[in-house]
Amino acid sequence: MGVFAPMAARPYIIAETNWKDVQETDYEVAVLPWGATEAHNYHMPYATDNYQVEHVCAGAAKQAWEAGAKVGVLPAIPFGVNTGQLDITFCANMNPSTQAAVLRDIAESLSIQGIPKLVVVNGHGGNCFKQMLRELQAENPEVFFSAVNWWSAVDAAPFFDEPGDHAGELETSCMQFIAPDLVLPLDQAGDGSTNPSKLKAIREGLAWAQRDWLRATNDTGDGDPKASTPEKGEAFLNACSTRIGDYLIELAACNPDELYEKP
Repeated sequence: MGVFAPMAARPYIIAETNWKDVQETDYEVAVLPWGATEAHNYHMPYATDNYQVEHVCAGAAKQAWEAGAKVGVLPAIPFGVNTGQLDITFCANMNPSTQAAVLRDIAESLSIQGIPKLVVVNGHGGNCFKQMLRELQAENPEVFFSAVNWWSAVDAAPFFDEPGDHAGELETSCMQFIAPDLVLPLDQAGDGSTNPSKLKAIREGLAWAQRDWLRATNDTGDGDPKASTPEKGEAFLNACSTRIGDYLIELAACNPDELYEKP
């Protein structure tokens, strides 16, 4: 007697879903989490960006699915742009040109399969997908492309004393909630202090240049994690997931050909 596979507990997570269920679902939105593999101060795991972006995407997709939006979250891409950290062991760099090639292959697959919308949810500050999506949109007009940086979905200021930029209070709090067993006690963390550029225009934000991470930081962090708590992380993650979930619901219901209100 045949045995039928049960419906996936999280049918919106494609890695956990089977062909039996997938072929019976008309997916409206594909979500692609994109993180990085890099050092995060002394106390945080290299996969911090991946854990965070996957957690937020899962929460947002759950909300959307329960509201009736057919959303599928693809497995996260675990490598990001880390050209300023090539001298840090196991900081794995994926050049923007490589990212563009990977993204193009995924987009073309979805286009062939008739999935009409793709959201890239970014989990790493070194990644930037805007120009890639401009190019893909011209090549695949039948797919609507958009991107979200998960950590900027809501204002971090009400949640943290000093959020920090990398492995500071924001990220540490989030990881204390998501994977507390992977976060060392805070007395083993560096203070996240950084060394400002000698160039005035860069300090003031007029000019931009890639940071040489081991010279610009003192422990690979940027931001003091000392005030981190899992409660802060949970609250912020939930707020970001909810905001992105709202977007997924709105996106699933929209017609990309009728996005603009005429006077």
